[in-house]
Amino acid sequence: MLSLEKRSRQVVGKMAAQAAGRERLPSGLWFHDDIRNNFYYASYLYAAAEDPEIRVRFDREQAKATAEDVLGLVLDLQDRDADSRTYGHWPLHLGDDPQTAEPNPLPVELMGSLMLYFVERCGDSLTPGLLERFEAALKAVYDSRFYDRPLREYGHHEAKYTAAKLLFGTHYADKSLLEDGRRSLKNLLARLNERGMHEYGSQPWFWHWVQAFTCARLLLDDAEITDDLNRILDYLWRERSLHYIGGAWAGPHARQLDSDTPKDGNVVFDYLQYGDFRLPPQLVRAEYAGFLFYEAPEDARIAAMDRLVPVEVKKKILKPQADGSARELHSYTYLTDSYAVGGMWERSEEFDNEQHRWDVTLPLSYELGSVVNQAYFLHPASGGSADDLRHASRFEHILPDRGVVMALYPVPDHEDPTLVGVLPKGEWIREERSVFVQAGGAYLAVYLRHGFESEESGDRILVRSTGPCGAVVIEAASVEEAESLDVEDLEGFAELMRGRAPVFGEDGRTVSYRSLHSRRLALALGAGGEAQASINGEETGFSDYAV
Repeated sequence: MLSLEKRSRQVVGKMAAQAAGRERLPSGLWFHDDIRNNFYYASYLYAAAEDPEIRVRFDREQAKATAEDVLGLVLDLQDRDADSRTYGHWPLHLGDDPQTAEPNPLPVELMGSLMLYFVERCGDSLTPGLLERFEAALKAVYDSRFYDRPLREYGHHEAKYTAAKLLFGTHYADKSLLEDGRRSLKNLLARLNERGMHEYGSQPWFWHWVQAFTCARLLLDDAEITDDLNRILDYLWRERSLHYIGGAWAGPHARQLDSDTPKDGNVVFDYLQYGDFRLPPQLVRAEYAGFLFYEAPEDARIAAMDRLVPVEVKKKILKPQADGSARELHSYTYLTDSYAVGGMWERSEEFDNEQHRWDVTLPLSYELGSVVNQAYFLHPASGGSADDLRHASRFEHILPDRGVVMALYPVPDHEDPTLVGVLPKGEWIREERSVFVQAGGAYLAVYLRHGFESEESGDRILVRSTGPCGAVVIEAASVEEAESLDVEDLEGFAELMRGRAPVFGEDGRTVSYRSLHSRRLALALGAGGEAQASINGEETGFSDYAV
C-alpha cells in the first residue's frame, strides 16, 4: 500500500493530468455545467506544476499559466455589486454564456472556504495580479455574510456555514464571527452526538461535511476549536467506516448521483483514507480531496478494512419533518469482506426523490475491473424511464436480513408494473425466473416472481421484469461461505439455490424464504397495504437500532 503522501500526490497528479488533457471551451473555461469544477481542476493543475515531486507529462510553466488563467476567469464571474442580494456569489451552471449566468447561493458555500485554503497554500507563488483578485474575491465572500444563518436542519449546508464562520472570522480577525462559529460548531457536534446524521449515506453531502471541517482543521490553530474539529471529524469518519467495503459505500443512501450508483465512482476520499483498492483511470467528483486530509481514528480504519468477521450495522435515523418533529427511519447493513447487503426499512421522500433504498454492494476489486459493483431492483417513479436507476416509486416494501433482501412491489393496475434491475457482469447462469451470478469473490442468487429480459449494456447487465405485483429476492454468499456448503463453482451454487427458491404468493402480496443462514424470512402486505415482516416467526422490531 502506498503511503498517504504518495497517495495524495498521486491524486493531485491524476487530476492535473485530466485538466491538462481537457480542451478549453471558447470561454476559456473547461466546464459550463458547474463552475466549481473549473476551480477544482485549476487548483490541481497549478499544484502539480508547482510540485517537483509529482511526475507530469506537460510543460509546468504552461500549465501554471493555464491554471492561473482559468482561476482568473472563475474569480471574474463573482457578483461584485455590493448592493446586490447575491453579492459575493458565483453562478453555478454557466450555460452558453457564462457572463450572463445568474449567481447561485450554492458555489460559495464550499468554494469560498476552499479558495481561502488555496491562497494560504499557494499564495506566495501566485502572480501579484491574481493574488490581488483572490483577495478581493475573498473579501466579497466575507462581506456577503452568506454564512450568517442559524442552525435549523443541522445538515450539510449548516456544516459549511459553520466552517466558513470559523475560517473567515479568523482570517479577518472578526471576533464576533469567530465566536458565532465556535458556538455553531459546539451545537452541531452536540446534535450529532445526540441524534446522529439524518443525511445518511449521501456521498455528495457527506464529503462536503468532511471537506468543510478538514479545511478549517488545517488552517486554524485555536486549541479549543481544533479540539472540537477533531471530534466532529472523528465522528464523520467513524460513520463512514461503518459502511465501508473495499472502496464502496454499502447501505442505503439519502441521495445518489450518477457517480454513486450503480457503481461507486466517488472514491478519492476513501482512497486517501484507506488505500486498499486501486484508483480508477478517471477520477470523478474528487473536489478538494487531494489537498485535504484528516486521519480517521485507527480503530475505525482497522474495522473498516477488516471484514473477515461479518458485522451488522443497525442505525436509527431521526429524519427532521416540516412541523419540527422527527420521523424514525431504520437502516440495516450486513458487511463481509466479499459483499455487503443494506437497506432502509422505510421509504422516505428525499431530495429529488433520490433515496437509494437497498442493494447488494461488492468491493471495488481487480477482479471486477470497470463493471458496476451494485445489484438492486426498483420500480421507476412516475415520469421516469425503464432505464432510470436512481428514482424509485413508492410502491415497494422490503425485508433486509444478513445476505438477503426480499422486496414486494404492489404497483396499482393503472401504472406500468415493470421492475428494472441492474446486476454486475460476471459468470451467469440464467433460468426462466432466476439467475445465478459469480462476480468477484461473491455469488448472487436472484429470484423474480415473473419472467424477465436481460441485456448487457456497457459495464452492467440490465434486467426488466413485467407482471402485476412483482417481487424479488436476492441472496449473496461469499465463495468461502459457499465452500462451507460443499459448493465448488457457480454451477454448484446454482444447484444448491434451485432447491431453496422462495415461495411467492399467488396474489403477489406475500413472499417467504429460508436463507443460507437458516433464517425463515416472510414479508406480507396487510389489507390496508401495510407491510408485515418476520424473521424466524417473530415480527421484526427495532429496539436494538441506535442513533
